[in-house]
Amino acid sequence: MKNELLILWTNDNIGTAMNMVFMYAENAMLNGWWNDVTVLIWGASSKLSSENEEIKNQIKVLKENNIRVIACKQCALNYDVVDKLEEQDIEVFFTGEFLSDWIKKDKKLITI
Repeated sequence: MKNELLILWTNDNIGTAMNMVFMYAENAMLNGWWNDVTVLIWGASSKLSSENEEIKNQIKVLKENNIRVIACKQCALNYDVVDKLEEQDIEVFFTGEFLSDWIKKDKKLITI
């Protein structure tokens, strides 16, 4: 069984992003706590991820550390940021089914 973690990031609080989402995701990969870490940008984090340079830089660091970063397309459409997220090489797709399957398979999930 794969040791996978999904971090569902839904808020637009910069402190939470920096001191929990990014810090934990990066350390989890660097220290081998998880084999695979995925960060799912959902809700208000969509807009923050598309506008804030510090957040953009941290997303780049995550990707450089083999952390998958994906975003909910409906949320990105709601905030009109699909293009901005895709420019950062973030996978943008309708993630409802992805999240539902993750939960149904009883995989590990942190919601922020």
